[in-house]
Amino acid sequence: SKDAGIRTLVMLDEQGEQLERIEEGLDQINQDMREAEKNLTDLGKCCGLCSCDKYVLKNLEASDAYKKVWGNNQDGVVSSQPSSRIVDEREKMTMSGGYIRRVTNDAREDEMEENLAHVGSILGNLRSMALDMGNEIDTQNVQIERIQSKAIVNVSRISEANQRANKLIAR
Repeated sequence: SKDAGIRTLVMLDEQGEQLERIEEGLDQINQDMREAEKNLTDLGKCCGLCSCDKYVLKNLEASDAYKKVWGNNQDGVVSSQPSSRIVDEREKMTMSGGYIRRVTNDAREDEMEENLAHVGSILGNLRSMALDMGNEIDTQNVQIERIQSKAIVNVSRISEANQRANKLIAR
C-alpha cells in the first residue's frame, strides 16, 4: 500500500509538471497572438497610418472572457496558508495513554500496544499520503479548468485572426 501510494504521488507530481508545461505553452500562444494581432492591424492600415478596412477588430483583450483567463495575473499565487494541523485519532489515543486498556499490565499487553502503535503509524502515513493526493488532485483540477479556459480563448482569438487575415488577403 505504501509503495502504491508513493508511486501515485510521484505520478501526480509528473502530471502536475506536464500541466505546467501545457499552461506555459498556452501563455506563449497568447503572447504570440498579441504580436500577430498587432501585425494584422499594421497590415490593415493605408500607408501605415490609419485603418482603411471596414472590418475593425474588437479588442479581445478587453473582453470579459480574456480578463477572466489572463486579466488578474494571479496564477500560482497562494491565497491562504494551510490551517493548523488537526490532531487525528491516533495521536489522541497516544496522548491519552495508549491504544488498549491495560488489565494485567504484562508483556503481552506491551507487545499489543507496540503492534497497535506500529499499525497506527502505518495508517497515519497512508492517511497523510491520501490527503496529499487529494490536495494535489484538487489543485490540478483547478489548473485544468484554467487551461481549458485559456485554450477556449486562444482558439477564439486564432479564429478571429484567421478571418481578419483572409479579409486582408482578399483586398
